[in-house]
Amino acid sequence: MFENLEVWWLSGTQLLYGEQVLGQVDEHSNIMIDGINKSGNVPVKIVYKGTVKSAQEAEKLMKDANSAENCVGVITWMHTFSPAKMWIKGLQALQKPMLHFHTQFNTEIPWNEIDMDFMNLNQSAHGDIEFGHACTRMRVNRKVVAGHWTNEDCQKKIGVWARTAAAVADAKNVRCLMFGMNMNNVCVTDGDRAEFEQRLGYHVDYYPVSSLMNYFKQVTDAEADALVEQYKKEYTIKIDESGEEVYWEKVKNAAKAEIAIRRVLADEGATAFTTNFDDLGDADIDSPNFCGFDQIPGLASQRLMAEGYGFGAEGDWKTACLYRSLWIMNQGLAKGCSFLEDYTLNFAGDQSSCLQSHMLEVTPLIAVDKPTLEVHFLGIGIRKQMTARLVFTSKTGMGVKATVVDLGNRFRLITQEVECIEPKPMPNLPVASALWIPQPTFEIGAAAWILAGGTHHSAFSYDITEEYWEDFAEMTGIEYVAINKNTTIPEFKKELRNNEIYYMLNKALR
Repeated sequence: MFENLEVWWLSGTQLLYGEQVLGQVDEHSNIMIDGINKSGNVPVKIVYKGTVKSAQEAEKLMKDANSAENCVGVITWMHTFSPAKMWIKGLQALQKPMLHFHTQFNTEIPWNEIDMDFMNLNQSAHGDIEFGHACTRMRVNRKVVAGHWTNEDCQKKIGVWARTAAAVADAKNVRCLMFGMNMNNVCVTDGDRAEFEQRLGYHVDYYPVSSLMNYFKQVTDAEADALVEQYKKEYTIKIDESGEEVYWEKVKNAAKAEIAIRRVLADEGATAFTTNFDDLGDADIDSPNFCGFDQIPGLASQRLMAEGYGFGAEGDWKTACLYRSLWIMNQGLAKGCSFLEDYTLNFAGDQSSCLQSHMLEVTPLIAVDKPTLEVHFLGIGIRKQMTARLVFTSKTGMGVKATVVDLGNRFRLITQEVECIEPKPMPNLPVASALWIPQPTFEIGAAAWILAGGTHHSAFSYDITEEYWEDFAEMTGIEYVAINKNTTIPEFKKELRNNEIYYMLNKALR
């Protein structure tokens, strides 16, 4: 996922110090970049693009970064004093995420040998502050990381930023297909798709379910049978009340649905999609000539999410797009991510929790054990039928759920820390699920989520922390609020009110 991407590193200096110093700046920059690349803490390759010594060089390099498809962001570092006015036109031109690294080549001051030449060469304390002032005056969105370049924490912060920059770059190429529209009368899954694309890059289109059905009808039995054989290798087969004949019929129907959706997404160049259980085509399932989905394509959605396709239930295009970005950020990390929905509450004192699930669509990336492939009745939507799904419970541990909402005058990204705990057996609920305790407590966490206008759908990960999402909001220029172990309701309300004032004034001043 990251192997063909680059982050460009630009070192800052000036011509005042002479050619010898310029050579040392290049040498130091290459040593530092090589060390960070070899650390394994930054998944995207950092590429040295030279030392900026003039306004013309800064502007050209920033414009080159904009047009380089494999460049997802720029790291700036002032090796010596770099008068920041030379960066103004470059910063005005830059359209990609920027990280300002406040570091220095040497570690400790050589107390017995230090002289003016050493001070002039190792002058990041001066140069980075000058550069930072210009960025602040120009209101440049950026991440600032301070510390020595060999420090693992600093390298990991750069890694977080690089993963997020890759997701932001990918978002500009995401096309999300809505198979049907969003569920009737639901407010939180609706919004301004044109503004969404302008702010975050995602492109969302309606796609007729009737056209999807044309793909479904073209899937052959042989193709479906081959995919069913793959299911048998990957999952535990569990034939329950459906009986063997119905079980395999429904599993085969699910395989055809997966093949059909996969082909539509490929042909349309889409990497995200939504479904709606009230729009599954016009054919009558009781007709002898029926050929279509028996219910919502839950198994297909579960499997496609595991491969990185964004997904949102009931036409939730915002969560579908956000999940795609989350999956990009999550690549190579250990515990996985999924689309989830708040379903039902369990009040149990300080262990009060919320059961996360959906009708069918939770990805096996978060499963604690090998999923079972089951067929059960699903009595919701336009078709109340037996249908296939993967059943499992999630891993335990801390994680973060995220959502983005349209508030009319802006988009707000909301995250919340949660603790996934082990549920009790649920023999009569054959769906994939997670059980979590919102932080800092159920009462505070749930109330804060509601006050922020959070959705009942979320993009969840064990690995992607608040830091990633804060960087994501910074890069895309949208509002960000976080709910965590330090949240109190009075202070959270104050933050929301202050944010409202800020965005109202910001809009008025445009």
